[in-house]
Amino acid sequence: MTTKTRIASALIVAGTLLAASSAHAKEYVDYGYGKGVWMITQVDVDPNHVDDYLTGLKQSEVPGFDIMKKHGLIDDYSFSVKNGYTKGMPNVVIAVHYVSADALMPDQARDQMLEKEIMATMSEAAGKAAIAGYEKYRSFVDTSTWMDVTFKK
Repeated sequence: MTTKTRIASALIVAGTLLAASSAHAKEYVDYGYGKGVWMITQVDVDPNHVDDYLTGLKQSEVPGFDIMKKHGLIDDYSFSVKNGYTKGMPNVVIAVHYVSADALMPDQARDQMLEKEIMATMSEAAGKAAIAGYEKYRSFVDTSTWMDVTFKK
């Protein structure tokens, strides 16, 4: 190894170490968290039934989300569809933003009130019809909570 090569190698190592040490972010100093939490549900839906699934979600889930929003439990929700399909991987994502982690905690009075109000939006027969066939063409891949990260300036 020549002296030039050794110097170049040493500079690369030093630069890598310097970059690694200066890139160490500190929680609450370099970044923080947004308010609330996202409940993200990832679903593998047979590509021939994505329209059926979305139609069922519109009938069975959207009214409940709107009621939860009206009562201040959530402030946003969305549905996303992947362009392309790989079996066993999610191609539909349901995202619901709860105003706080506390909103996910059980509360008997609140939960029973919400359930009663949500159930009043659709008959039991209509509810069953909306989700008919789900077990044949969808499977849950993951359900988890996520927090938004905000970077400090």
